[in-house]
Amino acid sequence: MAEFRANGGVVGGPFAGQCLLLLTTTGARSGLPRTTPACYLAEADGRLAVFPSNGGAATPPAWYRNLTAHPEVTVEVGTRVFRALATEAEGSMRDRLWDRQVAADPQFAAFQERAGRPIPVVVLTPLGDLA
Repeated sequence: MAEFRANGGVVGGPFAGQCLLLLTTTGARSGLPRTTPACYLAEADGRLAVFPSNGGAATPPAWYRNLTAHPEVTVEVGTRVFRALATEAEGSMRDRLWDRQVAADPQFAAFQERAGRPIPVVVLTPLGDLA
């Protein structure tokens, strides 16, 4: 996260070249802020989609449980920081976004296969920039 913030959202290592954001959720049980990196897709209307794959684990990542309990989140993309409302995509919207993500990063197909569960697609709708 320090590398992300120091370099305006650009990182090296396994995330090099990925569309990466920092997602800050409120802990479902603790109520404390929790920040994690996540791959995303940008929609033309300014919304972003994230994919709680947990690397293909059988359970979703903690950040997914957090945002379902507290759907207002903070998002950092590049140098922009904003509040957003997280909602789960369903039906054809979910399928369209998932297909785009698999086309952009084929390892997500492997994550889906390993997970043995449908991987949700979460849409982040911007609510306003933070100072």
